[in-house]
Amino acid sequence: MRPDAWSAELEELLVRIGHRFGRVDLRRRMRAYVHGLLGPVGRKNSWQLAEHAGHHTPAGLQHLLSRACWNPDEVRDDLQEYVAEKLGDTAGVLIIDDTGFIKKGTVSAGVQRQYSGTAGRTENCQIGVFAAYASSRGRALVDRELYLPKSWTSDPDRCAEAKLPDERAFATKGDLAKTVIMRALASPLPIAWVTADSAYGQEWRLRRMLEEAGVGYVLAVPKSQHVHAIGRIDFAITQAPEDAWERHSCGAGAKGPRVYDWAAARLPAIDDFDGDAPTHDRWVLARRSLARPDEIAYYLAYAPAGTPVAELVRIAGTRWAIEEAFQAAKNECGLDQYEVRRYPGRYRHITLAMLAHGFLAAMAAEAEKGAAESVPAISPRSPWRKSGDSWQLAAPR
Repeated sequence: MRPDAWSAELEELLVRIGHRFGRVDLRRRMRAYVHGLLGPVGRKNSWQLAEHAGHHTPAGLQHLLSRACWNPDEVRDDLQEYVAEKLGDTAGVLIIDDTGFIKKGTVSAGVQRQYSGTAGRTENCQIGVFAAYASSRGRALVDRELYLPKSWTSDPDRCAEAKLPDERAFATKGDLAKTVIMRALASPLPIAWVTADSAYGQEWRLRRMLEEAGVGYVLAVPKSQHVHAIGRIDFAITQAPEDAWERHSCGAGAKGPRVYDWAAARLPAIDDFDGDAPTHDRWVLARRSLARPDEIAYYLAYAPAGTPVAELVRIAGTRWAIEEAFQAAKNECGLDQYEVRRYPGRYRHITLAMLAHGFLAAMAAEAEKGAAESVPAISPRSPWRKSGDSWQLAAPR
């Protein structure tokens, strides 16, 4: 994509969200902040973003994050509408996962020593529950919630100091995931499927919510997951005959197609919630490593009747798109480089970083579309002609 087209698209996006910022000076600061998040800035905190924007001090950008009057949830809604326009697909997948933000000290909202899957160990960190939207056109982060441990929600003074809203009570990560999913389903995003890892897949209330909404899912579950009528899922999978395992790719990875052996079986039919004939099937699904056959991952799925196993495999593989989105948003848009401590500032930075990442995802989709359109079509008047058992080149006209 040409630089002028890139700039025009960014200008259109900033105009789209500009009315969320009631004053001209706030709109200017928002523009400077987003341009900085997209620019060649070493560490994307207020100081370096201000320097990139040519400001003498970071006071204006710090005010934008802390005390200025604007609602990041409204910008999130604009982002979801934008992603729906640029990446939306009727087969779109919503992906739920959490990521850690390592922090120092004890005053940053929600911080405590807790396990971070990002670090792979217990760290002093914040945990955010995120949703990403993925389709054949690209992937982008579209929602976020900060996990607040009980050490925070049980301490009103600490919450008041960090400017937490009065209505924020303790909620599990599964509860936050359900909130994020329901918001996404009510948004313009076209969502056919939801996928997540076993921390969320084992939540039966989440699965039930999706079934009642008529949304398909492929959710990882722990090997100890109990499944009605068949018992533990790992015991059921051990009884699968060898010819029940089929080799499928669940998508492209950094080193080529991610190929595994998969076993899938439909569970007993269920009635529709309105009492009609079943419209969906429940499935158990297992993924076995080719190199290490004892490494097996387990899934529960809910899919429209007639869905092939290859489609369930594809949805399961889509979950990795959120890991790629996290990496891109952190490396390219400073998602984790904020230095604000209070609740409002964090939400504002995270939301603007997601907006910047959504813009990059849209630009990548446009570039890929343009490249595909620029490939010349094969001429139907090929000079190659078949003559008997051999090919001949016809004389040019």
